[in-house]
Amino acid sequence: MEPFQHTIRKKISFAGIGLHSGAPVTLTVKPAPVDTGIRFVRLDLGKESSVPAFMDRVVDTSLATTIAEEEAAVSTTEHLLGALAGLGVDNAVVELDSAEVPIMDGSAGPFVHLLKKVQRRRQKAPKRILKIVKEILCEDGDKWIRILPYNGLKITCEIDFAHDLIGKQSYTIDMTPSSFANEIASARTFGFMEEVEKLKEHGYALGGSLDNAVVVDRLGVVNEDGLRFADEFVRHKVLDLVGDLALLGCPLMGHVIASKAGHAQHLRIMQAIAGQPDCWQFVRLEKKDDDTVLERVITTTKAAGTKILPFLVPPTPSLAGGSCVA
Repeated sequence: MEPFQHTIRKKISFAGIGLHSGAPVTLTVKPAPVDTGIRFVRLDLGKESSVPAFMDRVVDTSLATTIAEEEAAVSTTEHLLGALAGLGVDNAVVELDSAEVPIMDGSAGPFVHLLKKVQRRRQKAPKRILKIVKEILCEDGDKWIRILPYNGLKITCEIDFAHDLIGKQSYTIDMTPSSFANEIASARTFGFMEEVEKLKEHGYALGGSLDNAVVVDRLGVVNEDGLRFADEFVRHKVLDLVGDLALLGCPLMGHVIASKAGHAQHLRIMQAIAGQPDCWQFVRLEKKDDDTVLERVITTTKAAGTKILPFLVPPTPSLAGGSCVA
């Protein structure tokens, strides 16, 4: 992990359609000052219609992650947030003229391609990192996420689908900008043919096509070009998890292990983190002249919890149906 905050060197723009709305959208990512975090701005609603990318702004996790601030809502945020977090971009303003982030090719690949092209700019402010110091477990039936102490960010995802092509898959990655770009970014979202048809009948996935999703039927992958990785399905789950965890508002230091989890479980583990301040602490990394990196605790866990809870704990807890313990 890097000691300093980063933004991008210059703005970049994307054009596409929303996966679920099918509506055209233009999106621009701009550099931002230190401690801005990631902030979405809905230009179609006015300059003041902005939404900070924090977990307490999550209003829906049913088909994708949607965040909102009053009337301003932005859906399908996970792939873009995954690209920014995966490449170590801490501060950026994201302007868009519709309610959904463009799906592009169904992955974070197009976002990562341009972000790498314009490169990052190091800023004169240290990162604030949320370091896990005690195990946190969040269970929801047969779905669960646990986070263990770890010197860095490691992610393990496990999936299990009743389909011969997918079945049980597991993937573990030590997260760095390079490993994210090479192993995770280009993994596409996926769905089953019968489910896609039902979603469209109910007004969802209106922008979905073989150009922006891997579609599977009972015989196999429908897409003519096949899979980008033999285990593309579980790699995409890693992408979704990275994007959702970006809503913590700061980098996470720990080993995140997720089994059969989705957007709802990602939100619940973030709620569990915010609600259990004895399990983590805020730290900064300091680099010495010999390139040795040292950790410096910013606050005690109790004081950090007092600081983080007001803006990370949602006003209406949504832990029903599951349990989270330290």
